[in-house]
Formats: sequence, structure tokens, C-alpha cells
Amino acid sequence: MLNGIIIIDKPAGWTSHDVVAKLRGTLKQKRIGHGGTLDPMATGVLPVFVGRATRAAEFCTNTEKEYIAGLRLGIVTDTQDITGNVLGENEVATTPEELEAILPRFMGMQKQIPPMYSAIKKDGKKLYELARRNIDIPREAREIHISTLELSRQESQHEYTLRIVCSKGTYVRTLCHDIGAALGCGGTLSSLRRTRAGVFMIGESCSLDEVLSNVLTDSVSSCILPVDVIFSEYPSIIISDSEVLKAKNGANCGTRENIANGIYRVYASDGEFLLLGEAESNNIKTIKSFFEVD
Repeated sequence: MLNGIIIIDKPAGWTSHDVVAKLRGTLKQKRIGHGGTLDPMATGVLPVFVGRATRAAEFCTNTEKEYIAGLRLGIVTDTQDITGNVLGENEVATTPEELEAILPRFMGMQKQIPPMYSAIKKDGKKLYELARRNIDIPREAREIHISTLELSRQESQHEYTLRIVCSKGTYVRTLCHDIGAALGCGGTLSSLRRTRAGVFMIGESCSLDEVLSNVLTDSVSSCILPVDVIFSEYPSIIISDSEVLKAKNGANCGTRENIANGIYRVYASDGEFLLLGEAESNNIKTIKSFFEVD
């Protein structure tokens, strides 16, 4: 049985769900999911969790993300990206210096109103379902954080490339829309590539074709990372066989004299990654387990 994480470089034109569905059938795995949705037009890092590793997906969804985004000025669309219907076009007189000068306004902790074309639900209905019926409803602003927002290069008078590092829940297309509005000429997202999701970098990703090819040659394991890599920022501890038994029966892992309070990766003596645990007052309790249940 497969267990672990596959970092897919998602191709354009596929939804995140499409990728998971394809891998579910190819790998013959019922337990499979992804760690953070990408729009169909976007490419880049899509962590896919397989088997018992699906229990770690929530820890990826909540992490910081990095993007390379195309900003096209002078155009406004209903979806806030280039795939949408054009609502307005304007002349662009903005200089690179003027664009750079306005970017700090969008950095740090802030409120962002999510777009109508999103999967957020309102009264049980997804916003994009309402948008497709030309229904526009008020949305509550959500708190986001943008730690990096920089101009990478100018492609043309209308087209720029931005590098963005942001928190969970940030809509990059809304950011591009809002930047264009602040400049007075309008703007939309013209391309999007996710280069990092938490600890997962684009350099360690596999193309979907590569994974599918490796399945045919029984070498798919070369594309699978162990689940504990997602917790690499935390220190590790090894527990005894008797403590392993306790942990696998739902009890606390045990105690440690003078262990610092905090989160730990917990392993058996044979190197098996068991769980993510939290030490408090010398007791170690389970946050989330990853051992196979008999």
C-alpha cells in the first residue's frame, strides 16, 4: 500500500481535483487528496497526499505559498483573471516605478474581499455558481498576510511579472485586480505559477506525465516523499516499544524529564514515523497519528 506525498507540477488546464482523480485511478488508491487548490489556468506545486499521509493534508493547506504571477494592466474581467469576460479596457500610462511605488500598500496583514468566482460557500451555494447566473452578493473581507510582493520584470508596457509570498486564503487574482484599481487603469491576472507550498519547492516536483509513466514501470516510489518531510521544521524524539504500544492504543506517548514544551516528530526505535506530538509539562500527547492501523 502506498503512503506518502507526491509533489506534482500541475499542468495548465487541469483542476486540482482532476489531478487527484487521475492519480486515484492510476495508483488504485481510495485515500488520496491534495494540499491546496490551484485554479485550472495555474501551474506549479500541488502536493498530493496518498494513503495514511492524507491525514497531513491539512497541515499543508494552512502554510505559506509562493507564486510567480503575471499582471496585465489596462483590462478588467469578471473572474479577475485573463480567462474571464472583459468588463473594461483602459489606456495604460503606468511606469514600472509607479507600479513598484504602490506595491508596499498591499503588503503585511490586511483584509481582502474574495472574488465571486471562487468556491467559497454562501448559504450552501458556491459563489461561482451564483456568479455564473450573474448574481453578485456581498462578501465578507478575509484577513490575509502578504510578506513579499516585488516586481520581478516588465514584459511589455502592459505586462509585468510579480513574485508573491502570501498566507493561506490569499487570492492572487484579486490582488492583481486591486493593484490595477489602485493604479487607475485596471488589472487582471494573466498567468500564475506556484513555486512553493510550505516546505515543498517546485524543484522537487514531478510532472503528471512522469508519475503516470513511473506507474507503468513500477517505479512510482521514486516520486513519493515520506509524510514526515512536511514536519521537518520540528525536532524529533524516539520512544520506546512500550510507549509505541501505548500510542497505537490511543494513550499519550509517555513522559520525558525536562523536555521543552512544543511540537515534535515522534518515531519508533526502528525509524518508523509514528505521529506528530506535543510536549507539555513533560507529557507527550498525540496531535495526529500516521502509523498504519491494523
